[in-house]
Amino acid sequence: MNREEIITTINSLLVEEIEIDAGLIKDDALLKEDLGIESLDFVDIVVIVEKHFGYRIKAEEMKNVKTLAQFYDYIESKITA
Repeated sequence: MNREEIITTINSLLVEEIEIDAGLIKDDALLKEDLGIESLDFVDIVVIVEKHFGYRIKAEEMKNVKTLAQFYDYIESKITA
């Protein structure tokens, strides 16, 4: 899976499963402030992403992930590792 496929998949999951407005989804969007992702939403995202990509997300690795682009980078690094 290449980066473009990762981005498309994550964006689709955010829109369909978390019901985030597609117009808000931009690389530099802040997860909490711009997208309104709260802790319960984040738990849902983790479960959905883990099921879809088959990789377990570790909370301590996500501490510095603030933007959507950083989230894409994180997922890409785990998939291509």
